[in-house]
Amino acid sequence: MADDRIYEFTLPDLGEGVMEGEVVKWLVAAGQEVAADDPLVQVMTDKATVEIPSPRRAKVVSIDAKEGDVVPVGTRLLTLELAAGESRPVNHHAAAAPPAPSPAPAGREPAPAPRPGADGVPALHAAAAASAVAAPPAVAPPAVAPPRSAREVLATPATRALARELGVDLTQVPGSGPGGRVTRADVEQYSGGVVRAALAAPGAAVPAPGGLEERIPLRGLRRRIAERMVQSAFTTPHVTHVDEVDMTALAALRRKAKPLAEARGLRLSYLPFIMKALVATLREFERFNAHFDAGSNELVIKRYFNLGVATATEQGLLVPVVKNAEAKTIWQIASEIDRLAQLTRQGKATMDDLTGSTFSITNYGSVGGLWGTPIINQPEVAILGTGRTQQRPVVREGEIVVREMMYLALSFDHRVVDGADAARFVNALIRYLESPDLLLLEM
Repeated sequence: MADDRIYEFTLPDLGEGVMEGEVVKWLVAAGQEVAADDPLVQVMTDKATVEIPSPRRAKVVSIDAKEGDVVPVGTRLLTLELAAGESRPVNHHAAAAPPAPSPAPAGREPAPAPRPGADGVPALHAAAAASAVAAPPAVAPPAVAPPRSAREVLATPATRALARELGVDLTQVPGSGPGGRVTRADVEQYSGGVVRAALAAPGAAVPAPGGLEERIPLRGLRRRIAERMVQSAFTTPHVTHVDEVDMTALAALRRKAKPLAEARGLRLSYLPFIMKALVATLREFERFNAHFDAGSNELVIKRYFNLGVATATEQGLLVPVVKNAEAKTIWQIASEIDRLAQLTRQGKATMDDLTGSTFSITNYGSVGGLWGTPIINQPEVAILGTGRTQQRPVVREGEIVVREMMYLALSFDHRVVDGADAARFVNALIRYLESPDLLLLEM
């Protein structure tokens, strides 16, 4: 093979500030011939899962990254032999011996190669796992005087940004890099990343007889969910306020509206009504429709209403976003919920579909749950959980009557929201749901 036909295919810049991606699934194998634009690999970023196509007609010479690897932009994923007559793509790299490692560009630190745990299960985050399970060096590094301020800490801008996001004081983090430099792995381990490493690499275990145990690697979306949940739980002081709402009047309105929805080809759940009630409530309690910027220690109020809807998929939980819910009718919200749910479950949701939420809802009632304690979708400051609606006996004006009742669970960030505010927020939401005629003011 002539060298000028060998092309190293690297992880491209996927935009949106994406610095790295996880190899989720290879769609080709060594020796396979591919046409231009044939999908090569599925890669997950912190925004979405994308399929990366072949730039030219070629033959796959080698697969150079494993499924489960987390690699920075510019890392070689596979090597191609271009077909006769095919020109090199722009920014090609000649493939000979693997290139010697070069210094990381400013603002980006090199990511260590992902390491499997003792049982062969890939770590949840390559950097965190490498820091947590690597053997100590044979020779101790020279002692470095502790810095007096975060500004004096040796760390890249990306590591500093991560520390701000996790609320970590860099002066308290032992640096494992050259000269005492603090790495992403150091920050993650200090803030609880060791928990993720333990989840992914729990160590060698005696196998159960008769195949009664199975180890399933946390990869792709499930790994990303695990990381986000641990990050949120370790960063945000969660408090959950629970109350119940009488849905009888809204249930009657929904029954009347169902034939109209069916005529429009829509499935009308309670969710569009709840979302309109949320918009009205969030207008009144604007601190709940906000993001918390841990780096600047500021609460960023949002005066638009992008409502994320937690959606179960085969791969795990995703949160597509109904944008500008304040400007949509009940019918339009119902249509958008259906559209986003279908795209998400088919794995076709775009980055725009999955980002930009200002407040989130999780409807575990759709699978029979009464109430729970939802975990906040950072950097938001609150999330609403809705349980199933069921008939229960309640007391009204001294009489026991049967009503359609539902539990609401509001988890909120206690750094920026007080319990009394959460109670007032839920009370206002209940008022709208129990008197749905008030929602006419929002249409």
